[in-house]
Amino acid sequence: MSKAHVVRNGLDELLAGLTEGDPVPPERDLAVRFGVARDTVRQALHELLLEGRVQRRGRGTVVAKPKLTQPLSLRSYTEGAERMGRKPGRILVTWEEIEATVDLSAGLEIEVGEPVMHLERVLLADNERIGLESTYLPMPRFAGLYDTFDPETSLYAAIRATGVRFASATEFIETILPTPREAGLLLTTTAMPMLHLRRRSLDADGRPIEMVRALYRGDRVAFQTTLADTE
Repeated sequence: MSKAHVVRNGLDELLAGLTEGDPVPPERDLAVRFGVARDTVRQALHELLLEGRVQRRGRGTVVAKPKLTQPLSLRSYTEGAERMGRKPGRILVTWEEIEATVDLSAGLEIEVGEPVMHLERVLLADNERIGLESTYLPMPRFAGLYDTFDPETSLYAAIRATGVRFASATEFIETILPTPREAGLLLTTTAMPMLHLRRRSLDADGRPIEMVRALYRGDRVAFQTTLADTE
C-alpha cells in the first residue's frame, strides 16, 4: 500500500472518531504518526478539504459540518435548507434591470432587448457562504416584485404569491472552477470546484418563469434525487 493510501486510511479512521468542529492534529504531528513526509499529509488534507470533510479555521483544520444536501426539485433553496435543520439566508449582490440577450430572449421567450430583472445573491446556510445565484425574470410579468419583494427572503415564495405556479424545470449540472470575482463572493479560492447549475422553469401553461445560473461550493453542497423505473 502506498504512503498516500496509508495516510488517507489513517485520516479516515481519525475523522470517524471526531465530531463537527473538533480540531484535526497539525500536519507535523500527523506526519510523525504515519511516518511520512508533511507533503504527503498536506495532499491528503487538501483532498479532504475539497470533499468537504474538513475546513480551515484560522491557522488550523477542523472537522466540517455535513454538506447541505439539496433535492433536485421545484422547491426553493430555503425549503431545502430548512429540511436539514439549517438556517437559510441571502446577501444581495445585484438587483437590476437589463436588456435581454439572445440567450435570455430564447430562454424566456421574449424579444431581444426587452427588459429583464436580474437578481444576484449569495446563499447562506447557518451564516456560511455556500452558493451564488443569478436569477433572470421577464420584467413585464414580474415588475411588481420591485415594490414587494425582500431580497433576503425566498424568491419562489414571492413568485407563488403573485399567483404563478411552478410546473416543470430543466436543469443542467456540471463542475467548473469559479472566477476570481465568484471566489471572492464565496470566500474561497479559484481552485475550489463548484457545482454549476443552470435551470429554466415553466408554469402550468408552459410559459417561462425564470432562467437561473447558480454556483454551489463543492465542499459544502451536494444534490440528491430519487429515481424510479417507469417501465
